[in-house]
Amino acid sequence: MALTKAQTEEFRRILIDKRDRLIAEAKRTLDQDMVIEADERMDEVDQASSEYMQAFSFRLRGRERFLLGKIEHALKKMEGHEYGLCEECEEQISLKRLQARPEAQLCIQCKEAQEKDEAIYAED
Repeated sequence: MALTKAQTEEFRRILIDKRDRLIAEAKRTLDQDMVIEADERMDEVDQASSEYMQAFSFRLRGRERFLLGKIEHALKKMEGHEYGLCEECEEQISLKRLQARPEAQLCIQCKEAQEKDEAIYAED
């Protein structure tokens, strides 16, 4: 069953809030976590620790950038009235799945099949 206009608008609000939080967190990281103080460079242990935390923050930001792309994609699909349709089988994504992951691009069956395929390739 297709989403109602009210449901779509609620998901739009959720996605925009999620996007805004990700952007704010990324800005906070750039402003605070990515700066090495002069005294931190004096001590090798502190410098190594700081560099490790920076690398860790960059990895987290990479995941968040990926999620941000999925959120933007979902918002664009809303503009085209295609939000909630599986990109693989073109069936409606269940409301329960969208509530759990409003940026979902695949229905649960197609997502499980994708993960199964990825697991097979990971074993090789």
